Amino acid sequence: MADFRAANRLKERLSKQLLRQPGVHAVGVGYRHPRKPGKGAAVIVYTGKFSNASASIKPRKTGRKKQHTIRYQGKQITVPIRYVHAKRFRVHSSTGQGKYQRRIRPVIAGYSIGTAKGSGTAGLIVSDKKGNLYVLSNNHVLNRNNTAGYSETLQPGGADGGMVKKDLIGRLYRFVPLSGKGENYMDAALSLPLRRSLLSPRYAKFGALPGSVRSYKVGDRFKKIGRSSGLVYGTVESINTDVNVSYEDFGGLDVVKFKNQTIVTGKRPVSLAGDSGSVWLTRRGSYAAAVNFAGAEDGSLSVAFPVEWALRKFGVKVARPRSLRSHTKRSATSMKPHYVKPLKAKQNAAIRVIRAH
Repeated sequence: MADFRAANRLKERLSKQLLRQPGVHAVGVGYRHPRKPGKGAAVIVYTGKFSNASASIKPRKTGRKKQHTIRYQGKQITVPIRYVHAKRFRVHSSTGQGKYQRRIRPVIAGYSIGTAKGSGTAGLIVSDKKGNLYVLSNNHVLNRNNTAGYSETLQPGGADGGMVKKDLIGRLYRFVPLSGKGENYMDAALSLPLRRSLLSPRYAKFGALPGSVRSYKVGDRFKKIGRSSGLVYGTVESINTDVNVSYEDFGGLDVVKFKNQTIVTGKRPVSLAGDSGSVWLTRRGSYAAAVNFAGAEDGSLSVAFPVEWALRKFGVKVARPRSLRSHTKRSATSMKPHYVKPLKAKQNAAIRVIRAH
């Protein structure tokens, strides 16, 4: 039975080569058989088609290689490769209709938010050490063009009829810039409200959240509310996933490369246009777990990054009513290979946070 350590190592060897092939959108690590975890790990390739260009790593008869044998810790280990049909991944801000698009005051997580250009989802209400409240969402939701220039925050967002004169609730405060050339780890930003009373530390349907998780693993069950999809449930299908995401010319970006992402799948669409910024919660306990920022074109798959990365980078935590404390749920097994890999010191240092003007 292939283990996750070997699968992670093979994924690192194959990822760049596979992602250069037409029709291959992402490469990660998950279960060989999702319904039979005991069958062990596999490298997961998300693809819409194959081409002759990939013949060097696939047998001619089957058109796709089903396994690789690598030497790991002095042993020859065979790692299965599982192929998942997926349309290309793209960001999911919206100009269409949605279930959570109405105006709401005070603003809570799960509802439409954005600039005058479009709408995404308010992912979380977070707070800093001084108790100031902010909205956590995506850069491409709260930022007009991936720069430090002024960006208004409207609730609802512009795609839902939000107007500066009556729906302005704040402005872009801090964000992680996206790179069209290098590797990216998160699409994240904070919005600063005009006044504290405009925000409430709650999440639609689930109320005040207890906090966040430091890590999660393949097979964990999640739930979230997005501006377009509403309440959906999903399962972590792969971790340590490298993904090519189309940014539809946002900030002049085309296809942006992301490392170590999480893919969540569900029985119905889990990431529709307008769901960008929505935050996955643990099915039990409602702890914030991962930030959705993109998905397959048909909405069947969500691309997300661990919320812990953004919280630590911005120096904030899940906001709670003043009478309650927020905490991070630790996991004694978070360093095991089937859990989300923490950012390395070098990777964390490479993630810049910029303050908007």
